[in-house]
Amino acid sequence: MSDRPRPGKLKVAVLYGGQSGEHEVSLMSAASVMKALDEHKYDITPVFISRTGEWALPFEALRRFDVVFPVLHGPMGEDGTVQGLLTLLGVPFVGAGVVGSAVGMDKAIFKDVMRAHGLPVVRHIVVRRSQWAASPAEVESAVVNQLGFPCFVKPANLGSSVGVTKVKGAHQLPAGMAEALKWDRKVLIEQAVPQARELEVSVLGNDELQASVVGEITPSREFYDYAAKYLDKGESASGLHIPAPIPDALAQLIREMAVEAATLADVRGMARVDFLMNGETGEVFINEINTIPGFTDISMYPKLWAATGIAYGELLDRLIELAMER
Repeated sequence: MSDRPRPGKLKVAVLYGGQSGEHEVSLMSAASVMKALDEHKYDITPVFISRTGEWALPFEALRRFDVVFPVLHGPMGEDGTVQGLLTLLGVPFVGAGVVGSAVGMDKAIFKDVMRAHGLPVVRHIVVRRSQWAASPAEVESAVVNQLGFPCFVKPANLGSSVGVTKVKGAHQLPAGMAEALKWDRKVLIEQAVPQARELEVSVLGNDELQASVVGEITPSREFYDYAAKYLDKGESASGLHIPAPIPDALAQLIREMAVEAATLADVRGMARVDFLMNGETGEVFINEINTIPGFTDISMYPKLWAATGIAYGELLDRLIELAMER
């Protein structure tokens, strides 16, 4: 890959790395993206951002590119910060804008938006660092009375299951809170869904969003944590089932809900919408939305589109086209 532009090719900057806890995932995603981008169509320049926020290029230099492809997961990259910078620079970029990125990143706000429009979300409470420090007993009481155990304790602003703990009793709550508070000042505590099935849908488009087929993940561990997503390999890897083994009518409903969720969150370009299904009752909940989903060779976003008829390279072309259209 060369930094020198060639006539007739789009100049594409791929932003990757970043300051969040998902730095390593970004490196894996970006490597896959840059390997798959067609060098006959694009002059590709990798732009690395270190864990401490140093850029390989001055960010003003991004103006010389035709389009920027952010492959940044988590805060300081997927949350509207970089999107705001690129908007100010006047550079087309792949993925959601400032509002969609910010709403998608904050799981608590995203759930509030969904609930305000009547879409089903898992029962949950939000706890800030100051609340926990001032009165952990009150927080524990709220968890016991409103959610029960088991429950999941997670940072409100992060992804890839970083900082997530399954808490099976009150005695485990302090450790779960301590882990989540390493990553964010705001913590989401969610009621566990019985025999939960993890379903995912990829979304693509600007004003007219399209949904992929529905996929299902069977975690290699008790839940789909970081290790189950990225570390377990071979026979111990998590299972991906595309399409998900669910009735056609349910799959269609979930696809429609995915498009509605992305539209309500003002997401354009791309997103992966994650659902939880109660294995006992069949009830479906919208769990979260990822506005820069993983792009590794095992990631569901490109795999779902491949199963829907859009191969990886074609998908990258389409995402760049959508950025230029905006």
